Amino acid sequence: MNLEKSPAEPPARQSPEGCLTVAVRVPVRIVVLVLVVPVRMVWDALVVGGRLLKDAVLRPLGRALLWVGRAVFVWPWVALWRYVVVPVARGIAWLGNVLLVVPAVWVYRHVLTPVGHGIAWVAGAVWAGVVWVARGVWGGVVRVCRGIGAGFGWVYARLLTPVGHGIAWLVRGIGLVLAALGVGVFTAVYWLVRHLLVVPAVWVYRYVLTPVGHGIAWVAGGVVWLVRMLLTGVWLALYWTGRVLIVLPALAVWRWVLAPIGRALVVVGREIRDALGHAWRIAGHVSQAVGRALGTLFRWIFVEPVRWVYRTVLTPVGHVVRDVVWRPAVEAARSVGRAVRQALASARESVRQARADFRRMLFGEPEQRQSVGPREPDGREARTLGSSTTALTKD
Repeated sequence: MNLEKSPAEPPARQSPEGCLTVAVRVPVRIVVLVLVVPVRMVWDALVVGGRLLKDAVLRPLGRALLWVGRAVFVWPWVALWRYVVVPVARGIAWLGNVLLVVPAVWVYRHVLTPVGHGIAWVAGAVWAGVVWVARGVWGGVVRVCRGIGAGFGWVYARLLTPVGHGIAWLVRGIGLVLAALGVGVFTAVYWLVRHLLVVPAVWVYRYVLTPVGHGIAWVAGGVVWLVRMLLTGVWLALYWTGRVLIVLPALAVWRWVLAPIGRALVVVGREIRDALGHAWRIAGHVSQAVGRALGTLFRWIFVEPVRWVYRTVLTPVGHVVRDVVWRPAVEAARSVGRAVRQALASARESVRQARADFRRMLFGEPEQRQSVGPREPDGREARTLGSSTTALTKD
């Protein structure tokens, strides 16, 4: 609950206030303050209650539901995966490896590979034979084709070439005759079309259609100018009629009626907004004061008596119970525990000794290892810094 005032904005240049603003401000603020204070107090109470409900009820309940959800939905599946699915999968993988992969590898290595090598050798020998036969057949075919090609070459050189030359000379002569006939026909048709169609059409366009078109264009331009002038006059008449009958009255209503009313409404709305802001802040201070008073009253009525009872009654009683009852009981329990541990240790030692005696009775004494002499010289011949113990350096 933020009851502090927001930092003041830098002062802006304000226009001078009129009498309407001053007359509206005070009653509006009084009315708004009376209406806003109860709403602010109810709002602060709801905020405090909501926070208390969240901290004392909803958050522990959520944590408990989360733990229950994990215990019911997550942990069983994790245990099932970890202790059932994974071991079963590993066992199946081991069985698959032993029953499928290892036999398949052995069969591939010791059966299929030799068989494949044999099949490859046989296929290579067969392919070599096929290639040798194909080479022989291909050589025969090539010889036959060469003979046939030589025969066709002689026929082409001695028979087909002279016949082709004669046919080409004949076709060239026929083409020249047809070309000459085509040029003559095209020249005659061109002269007829030019003098029968083109020259009369040009004369008609130049001396008949052009003057008629100029006249029609001049008449159409006059008609367009007349229509444009008529439309301009009608537009000016409608424009000034609409301006005088609609625009000027609407402008007067806007300037002398609606604009003043709008300014007044803006002033009233701004004052209501400012009044709501001031009233909300004042209601916050009032609510804070009421809350502090209720907190102080609650502390002096409930908290301080409970604290006094805890400090002056429960604490000495707890100390007496701790010193008279709890500590002796704990010491007695510790003594009993030590006695039980010593008895159990004695029993374990007795059982170990009885087991050793029974083993010795059945199997005899174990062989004793021969002790090895110390590596360091003892007694009088101890190693010192001033003398040597090796055979080469002894005096």
